[in-house]
Amino acid sequence: MGIIIENGSADGSALNPATGGLRRVLWALMLVLSVAIYGSHAPLLTLCKVDGKIPFSASSVVVLTELTKLALSFVSLLLWDRRQLGVSLSWHCAVPFALSALLYAANNNLVVHMQLFMDPSTYQVLSNLKIGSTALLYSMFLHQRLTLRKWLALFLLTAAGVSYTYGGLQDVQRSPGSSEMQLHVTLVGLLLISVYCLISGLSAVYTEVILKTQDLPLALQNLFLYFFGVLLNLIVHLLSSSEAGFLDGFSLGVLVIVFSQALNGLIMSVVMKHSSNITRLFIISCSVLVNALLSVLLFRLQLTAFFFLAVLLIGLAVHLYYSVR
Repeated sequence: MGIIIENGSADGSALNPATGGLRRVLWALMLVLSVAIYGSHAPLLTLCKVDGKIPFSASSVVVLTELTKLALSFVSLLLWDRRQLGVSLSWHCAVPFALSALLYAANNNLVVHMQLFMDPSTYQVLSNLKIGSTALLYSMFLHQRLTLRKWLALFLLTAAGVSYTYGGLQDVQRSPGSSEMQLHVTLVGLLLISVYCLISGLSAVYTEVILKTQDLPLALQNLFLYFFGVLLNLIVHLLSSSEAGFLDGFSLGVLVIVFSQALNGLIMSVVMKHSSNITRLFIISCSVLVNALLSVLLFRLQLTAFFFLAVLLIGLAVHLYYSVR
């Protein structure tokens, strides 16, 4: 797993093999944990459904997740970088994170509105295009020249995502005569998915640039980011919420989702600080293995040829991108 550390990333020495085997093991465990969290998110949401519907407010979950990230960042700052609490910091250190939080909030809400112009399956397939937009923006803003071999690897990664979301799992309990959801997408939907992929890549790469260019502890940077995240998402929640209570429909499963997503957000900040968004893309792609396993075990779904094609493409992509020539 140590090959996933980008050679040209800032602070890469902090994760250099010369610092010892323990750090490499911890890094690998962190990546595996992130893959597990990404892969278990959709199955956990499905388990929380009541009569086929999500009983809680999605915006409430987002606000609580951001609050949990903020709290964990503050605890981390107290434990390992307490000296920074007494350092006078100007607002120019914090303000850049406001744009980052705004981009993330915009994309989270864009996902909801896109469903009006396309079916969920089409959205899942087309959303894989954010791999290309992220890689392009990463190459431009971080001045990382990607070789043709690496671009081919990222293309295979995109193809793997399309293959899996198109038909990697099959519901064996569906009756032969039952009708499937009709695939559709409007011109407005195509425009929105293009904007979504652009903002997704821009928010991730912009955040990586800030994390790497500022000479501040990661815990403090996270504190800035999630402060604005809580503020913006709370405003969105207040503007969009109904008369239902903030915690209506919550269960133990929802709290697990909140904590796991918060933990994964902190892991992603470490990845972007010490590696790159390309590593993040591979983590997300590899998570389909966990998603498929849980779907088979929990919901009796069946793996199809598209799943095995996706696994093959992911394996080839990893080999092409990270193998040394």
